[in-house]
Amino acid sequence: MSLTNASPADAALAAKSASHILQTLSVADRNEALTLIHDSLAAAKDDILAANARDLELARAAAADGTLSQSLVSRLDLGKPGKWEDMLKGILDVRSLADPVGRVTLRTLLDDGLTLERVTCPIGVLLIIFEARPEVIANIASLAVKSGNAAILKGGKESTESFVAISRVISAALDLSLVPNAVVQLVTTRDVIPDLLALDRHIDLVIPRGSNELVRYVKDHTKIPVLGHADGLCSIYLDPSADPAQAAAVILDAKMSYPAACNALETLLVHESALATLLPAIAASLLAAGVQLRCDARSKSALPASPHIIDAVPADYDTEFLSLILAIKTVTSLDEAVAHINAHGSHHTDAILTEDAASAERFMAAVDSSGVYWNASTRFADGMRYGFGTEVGISTNKIHSRGPVGLEGLMIYKYKVRGRGHVTAVYGEGEGKRRFRHESLPL
Repeated sequence: MSLTNASPADAALAAKSASHILQTLSVADRNEALTLIHDSLAAAKDDILAANARDLELARAAAADGTLSQSLVSRLDLGKPGKWEDMLKGILDVRSLADPVGRVTLRTLLDDGLTLERVTCPIGVLLIIFEARPEVIANIASLAVKSGNAAILKGGKESTESFVAISRVISAALDLSLVPNAVVQLVTTRDVIPDLLALDRHIDLVIPRGSNELVRYVKDHTKIPVLGHADGLCSIYLDPSADPAQAAAVILDAKMSYPAACNALETLLVHESALATLLPAIAASLLAAGVQLRCDARSKSALPASPHIIDAVPADYDTEFLSLILAIKTVTSLDEAVAHINAHGSHHTDAILTEDAASAERFMAAVDSSGVYWNASTRFADGMRYGFGTEVGISTNKIHSRGPVGLEGLMIYKYKVRGRGHVTAVYGEGEGKRRFRHESLPL
């Protein structure tokens, strides 16, 4: 990894050249680079956390005067319990995964001596634009090296000290490996995002990680394919058959385990038959945890009066709060819940709490989201929890990759044909023409 002040075009060209070398290295060489990155970061923990503390001090001051959101401050903190350890574990988890490069996914005998293969290969050059998430550098570096992709990273100014410290450690580690240093580049020049987004001939995929404003800006200002989500507006539908204790635990976890996360619960849809039976105890648990409830008239009337229960307005059901606020809405059927989610959600992750298997399967089939869950917290939408090692982000796209994007989501494929002087002119329907065999071959 290099800290570069090169022009965006030069950085992209260097990344492209480095990617061509990287994808020819053996998996053992790429895994060795990951070992070096992990060990170097572990050894530099104190220096990196000290740099992160300097970023946090400035960020908290900015949040106090209203120029930075509290959710960004939360995402910036590398010293949160488990966050540093998860970052390092993600590198080792990626190292332990099977090599994604060169995997044959289709083999066909076209004719005698003429075979077709579809083989996985790296996408090429990735541009990752992120806000306040210093661990993204380690995540991207490990995924890029393992998958054979090059990556250009542009971080937000609020995490400058952190990502400079991390990038220097990773750069020194790569210098000890066979992986070219330019495979991962951190762009530090200010105001280069428009120039980077214009490089559709050199950059193959943009992955924005941050606020919905950032993602929408990127989607509106580039011709490069964009992988990401603008919002994480996740909902849970509470069916009247749900187990009370289980439902309370899942809802509390989905809202409280990390309220600033994109997979945190923002809207609770309650079947009218569950208003008197299930909602009061769940609401009491949420209120005790400090959550403000924004309720429609029917759900509010089912609950004891509280200064922390207020009337919802329509915009609340279209809002990603990223804080201790939860919108609650009454529905009369599963179909109404599904319709609400498909109309107001962000197609990220949505769940149903029910003991009725048929209802659960109908919900999961009908909800148009990248993750649909039954009796499980929306917080499970995470590359590490899915066993992907780590992730570059969560995609709500319907093309190429969807949901948490790990190694597999960073691969594309090419077709290889092996022949013995074969030409197309001899094939056809007429007399004397050869016919294709099109026989599937074992992988």
